[in-house]
Amino acid sequence: MAAESIFTAGDDKGVFVPTEHAGGPWDPNALHGGAAAALIVSELEQLQSELQLRFGKLSFELLRPVPSAPLSLSIELIRAGRRVQEVAAELRHRDEPVCRAKALKLQPVQEGVLEHVATDLMKHPPAPPLPPPDSPNIQTLSGEGPLRASFASAVEMRWLTQPWTTGPAKMWMRLHKPVLPGRPISPLASLAAASDFGNGVAAELRFDRFLFINADLTVHLWREPRSTWIGLDARTLLEAGGTGVAVNTLHDLEGPIGSAYQTLVVQGR
Repeated sequence: MAAESIFTAGDDKGVFVPTEHAGGPWDPNALHGGAAAALIVSELEQLQSELQLRFGKLSFELLRPVPSAPLSLSIELIRAGRRVQEVAAELRHRDEPVCRAKALKLQPVQEGVLEHVATDLMKHPPAPPLPPPDSPNIQTLSGEGPLRASFASAVEMRWLTQPWTTGPAKMWMRLHKPVLPGRPISPLASLAAASDFGNGVAAELRFDRFLFINADLTVHLWREPRSTWIGLDARTLLEAGGTGVAVNTLHDLEGPIGSAYQTLVVQGR
């Protein structure tokens, strides 16, 4: 019987066991970066604080492939301000770090401040909104395409552009399996998972001939998501002799909310 969540809790506190829904596309023995990011964010959301701070930045350094094996997660508050807090997390396998992450939480912009903004932000949004995920002629796919991964069984994809073709892509994505049993799927965990798909859905190279694995993921938010549906407006930039970068404007059902960046390791198979 298929698991109902992406991870399960291990026997020890802070240990998590990936299920068949967490696997990645590049190595059958490694997890999808989006699964690891969703687990870390889901645990960060459990931290209790009396301060009404908001997530403004999430960053993940994928130090090596995250193995499909029990993983331990530690979280530490490294900056405990009243207006700005920074939290560090480290995911380990057998005491070896495989992913390091940081979250920056900040005091929200107060309503009265916007009265003094010279530009009308409502008339000049940072990006046009995407058509909604229930738009006519949208294509619904889950777990299909050249970048098959078992983590794709935990997400629902609705494409606004032609699926799995090279070039920029626009689509909607959401988790439809919880990160952990009994825990509701949060918009922020869904965003963390979706953000790691940018290099795959907006590939500029053929999957059967090239690898373009992201070594990191950085997300900047001008507000937290309010829906589990996350829109991706993604493209990949490549420079001979330089690096590859996947750039992604993030949306929720109310409009654009932030940007995600992935630094890519590009090579032939």
